[in-house]
Formats: sequence, structure tokens, C-alpha cells
Amino acid sequence: MGNIYWDPTKNQKLKTERDISFEEILVCIENQQILAIIQNPGKKYQNQRVFVVELNNYVYYVPFVKAGDDLFLKTIIPSRKLTKEYLKQGGD
Repeated sequence: MGNIYWDPTKNQKLKTERDISFEEILVCIENQQILAIIQNPGKKYQNQRVFVVELNNYVYYVPFVKAGDDLFLKTIIPSRKLTKEYLKQGGD
């Protein structure tokens, strides 16, 4: 894997609005804390793949595009659905 990039303005917006940053996601990627890498399910975003990442007992959906060996992270989306799916507890 090459370098990982993101929009600094978007990163600041994520810090302000969602209390999470691309730097935190980068640490998860570097520490191989990725639960899955999936194709973006949106028909409009077929050029994107998605990191499914656990951070602080919650699962986030992180779309990215690949350019050569480099990755560009698009946004960070908290997901209740993926949290239930990947971090399912107990016997329900």
C-alpha cells in the first residue's frame, strides 16, 4: 500500500461534527484493525471501496478511492447496522 490521503477541510468538519478524524482511522489501518474491505454498495460510487473499521467499540464505514498504490479517504460514517453486524454480543 502506498500513501493515504484525505481532504484536510473534510477532516476538520468530521472532527467538529462527528468527533472523529482521518488520523484515527489511519492508526486503525496501520494497526490492521480493519474488519473488512467491501465494495461501496451505492451504484453512484462503483469506483469506491469501503474500509469497515472498529474504533472505540463502534464500527465506521470509510469509503476510499485507489489511485495507483495510493488511497484517498472520502469520509467517515458511523454505522449502527455494521456495529450490530460485526460486534454482535450475546445470543440474540
